[in-house]
Amino acid sequence: MATCRVCQEPLVLEVDGDDDEDEPQTVLDDLEVSCGCHFHWQCLLDQASELAISLKCPSCGKELATNMAGPSVANPFLSSSSGAAILTRYTNEGGVQENYDILPTITEEAYLEANPEARPARAYHVMCSEGDVDGIVELLRDTEQAESDEPMMNVEQLVRYQDPLGDSKSGLHLAVENGQEGVIWLLLWIASPLHTDAFPEPAMQVAQAMGIQRPNILTLDDIRALRDNQDRTAEAVAGQMGGAWTTILGSGVLHPGS
Repeated sequence: MATCRVCQEPLVLEVDGDDDEDEPQTVLDDLEVSCGCHFHWQCLLDQASELAISLKCPSCGKELATNMAGPSVANPFLSSSSGAAILTRYTNEGGVQENYDILPTITEEAYLEANPEARPARAYHVMCSEGDVDGIVELLRDTEQAESDEPMMNVEQLVRYQDPLGDSKSGLHLAVENGQEGVIWLLLWIASPLHTDAFPEPAMQVAQAMGIQRPNILTLDDIRALRDNQDRTAEAVAGQMGGAWTTILGSGVLHPGS
C-alpha cells in the first residue's frame, strides 16, 4: 500500500467503532493529487499555507493547479482567477471522488491559519445560512465572556464580519440569500438602529425570551449598510430575489438608516 508523502504512514485512518466496546476500525484515507503523490487528507491540509500560495505539490514540487492563476496582491490566499482548481482523486470510507477540487478547502484553511480570529466568524456565517438562531446567540455570549491573550473579534465585529473568501458577504446577506427570516430579525435587533416598533411581535418575544438586549448606541455601522464585493446591501440582494421578500422590502426594514 502507498504511504502518505508527509508522515510516511499507510493511507488509512483509524475510527472508533459503533459502540464504546468495539475495536477501532480502519478506513481508507487516500488523497491523490495530479502528480501522483498521495497524502492523508489532514496531512495535506496541514500544508495549506504553503500550498495555497505556491499551488505546487508539497512533496515533489510539481504544479497542481489546472489554471496557473497566481495569488492576488491584496490577499495571497485569494486566487486572481476563479478558474483555478486543484483536482484530486479522494478515496475514503464514503467511496471514491474523482476530480475533487480541494483548492477551496486549502484556501480557506490557509486563510484561517493566518487569521485565527476569523474561525468563530466563519462558524457564525454557517449559522446565519442555516437559520441557527440559538447557535448564533450562544456564540455571541461565549465571545462576550471569552478571555484570551490571542487576537479575537469582539461581539460587534463578529456580527458584522464580511467574509473575504465569500464575496465579502455579511451574515445578513447570507440570511437573506438562504431565506432565514429568524436570523434577519435577530441581526436587525442587535446590529441596526431600526425602531423597536418595526419588529414583529414573535421576533421581539424570541429576543426577550433569550435575554438579548438591544444596544443603546451602535459603535459600528448599521449592518444593513454593509456591501458585498458586488456593491450590494442585503436589501439589494432581497430585491433581486423577490418572492417571499416582497413584503419585508415594502416595509423598508432592510433599508440602511431606517
